[in-house]
Amino acid sequence: MVFLHVKRGDESQFLLQAPGSTPVEELTLQVTRIYNGRLKVDRICSEMEELAEHGIFLPPNMQGLTDEQIEELKLKDEWAEKCVPSGGSVFKKDEIGRRNGHAPNEKMMQVLKKTVEEAKALISKKQVQANVCVTMEMVKDALDQLRGAVMIVYPMGLPPYDPIRMEFENKEDLSGTQAGLQIIDESEAQMWWAAKELKRTQKLSDYVGKNEKTKIIVKLQQKGQGAPAREPVISNEEQKQMMLYYYKRQEELKKLEENDDDSCLDSTWADNTALKKHFHGVKDIKWRPR
Repeated sequence: MVFLHVKRGDESQFLLQAPGSTPVEELTLQVTRIYNGRLKVDRICSEMEELAEHGIFLPPNMQGLTDEQIEELKLKDEWAEKCVPSGGSVFKKDEIGRRNGHAPNEKMMQVLKKTVEEAKALISKKQVQANVCVTMEMVKDALDQLRGAVMIVYPMGLPPYDPIRMEFENKEDLSGTQAGLQIIDESEAQMWWAAKELKRTQKLSDYVGKNEKTKIIVKLQQKGQGAPAREPVISNEEQKQMMLYYYKRQEELKKLEENDDDSCLDSTWADNTALKKHFHGVKDIKWRPR
């Protein structure tokens, strides 16, 4: 199995294993789906943290309005009575005005937060350091865990306009958002290795050879963005260690220059004839009269 370290720009994303005989077309789709799936998990986790703190999403026509404005316009949140968290709610006002403030109780809040932490850990970029490969099954598992936690806390479901529910139903609208710019369309995804684009018509072995124990760093790129920057010859950590070594060496040389004094040569231990004098018994002879 060829070991792929997938990056987006200079940032590590995840590790993946694939046979050398895998078509680049299939591999590119697999990498892109995992990459986009991880982004989806991150977006849901972010919204679920807000759900745990401030309750369900307000209707679009009520978001950002003050209580006085809502009362003046005679607006009503019809889903607030339907979507009540298990065990009752605790009021925690959302200062941004996106959520209704009826948060789950402490026990249910911990269910959501704990699940969010577990889902994040499952597809975390730290898995690269742990040498753990991420698969599409792991991404789906993280989504299932999040979906299950929401169903436990909100058995009646969430409003149809809530971003968490829209994400689960793949109805999210990310147009005009930063999150939307991060997504890579499967048909426009490209993979690069050693400053070469991996053509979809080829197989992985056409680039890395027949050695199934090869480890390569591939960079995921949107079509039309050009070739990504080459990998540095040394890593940031290695560069830090080298700079630290040369700094210590420079300090040592400075101290040696400061201690460049010949007065020590007058000391007894610096006399290269001391041993001869000792055996001849002529040590410490003074030529002054008493």
